[in-house]
Amino acid sequence: MSRYNISVLDGDGIGPEVTEEALKVLRAVQKMHGTFDLEFEHNGASSGQFLKTGKAMTEEQFSQCKSADAMLMGAIGLFEARHPDGREVNGDVIFRLRFDLDLYAGVRPVKLYEGVPGPLRDSGKGIDYVVVRENIEGLYASRTGGCNVRDELATDTIIITKNGTKKIVDYAFRLAAKRQGRPMDGKSIVTCVDKANVLSSYAYFRKIYDEVAGNYPHISKDYAYVDAMAFYQVIQPSQYDVLVAENMFADILSDLSSATIGGLGLAPSGDIGDRHAMFQPAHGSAPGIAGKQIANPVATILSAGMMLDWLGEQHQDNRLIQAGKDIEAAVAEVLKAGAVRTGDIGGTSSTSEVGDAVVQSLIKLYEGAK
Repeated sequence: MSRYNISVLDGDGIGPEVTEEALKVLRAVQKMHGTFDLEFEHNGASSGQFLKTGKAMTEEQFSQCKSADAMLMGAIGLFEARHPDGREVNGDVIFRLRFDLDLYAGVRPVKLYEGVPGPLRDSGKGIDYVVVRENIEGLYASRTGGCNVRDELATDTIIITKNGTKKIVDYAFRLAAKRQGRPMDGKSIVTCVDKANVLSSYAYFRKIYDEVAGNYPHISKDYAYVDAMAFYQVIQPSQYDVLVAENMFADILSDLSSATIGGLGLAPSGDIGDRHAMFQPAHGSAPGIAGKQIANPVATILSAGMMLDWLGEQHQDNRLIQAGKDIEAAVAEVLKAGAVRTGDIGGTSSTSEVGDAVVQSLIKLYEGAK
């Protein structure tokens, strides 16, 4: 039996609640498959830990993440946990893991599931695309290197490198090659999102995009300026398959995209590198509703499914890949039925009731397959 060590960062606010439901589903799918063993090791790195000890992540906690086969995170961040310059300390965990473990690809699936109420429910051919975010360069690379002169002038510098851009664009095209194309017509297409008409850094990003795209003649090229893309994501989302963009632009667009599919509670994500990966919901820690059992755990559960898929590809383990697909199928069935859903998407169910419903959906799925 294959064994995989998972570093679990429960985090702050609703993080522990949604993480527990994801672990519940992972334990269930592991038991049903019976061919792999997931060993969960909890990691206390968090903004709450910073408030208690002055350190959001210790070296031991970082080492645990580094040595794990994968990482699963709930949500990290508290408004009051900040550095003297005003930056939230959650970056001490999230950005350190991304930058130090070279988690260069921020992968944000955007999918409108049947049965989920949303502003674009009747938009046409559906919504099913992926935002691929360059995770360790861009404007966010200046997070500790910006300049503030006597509180009169502040600057940050955008970083776009040839190697970093090649890596993220190549990832986007490889991802498109594995997908079924855009909902509109099944066409495989990668859209470069930038501001190449104004800034030389983004014109350079587009130039490298073109160079990499030449290696994938069977996948179509496409371009959009970021301000226009914010419009297109609402007006005609079915024409997109994979979007690739610089760090900050993709961060903003991925949150916009989540609003079109029912909210952040349905938006999973992965921070993925060649050797390491971390999976987490796209939402924040929402401390105002922590402990009330009203948070939507679906994004975290779907992130756990992404984790299994990534582990399966890393270790050529098709059983893990199938388990990841099973988790998504179970979530889709629960959302379609509509009887169990949290308040953010029109229901009255608790966080744990949603997790239980996904487990029951898994059980039915496996019983039907026998």
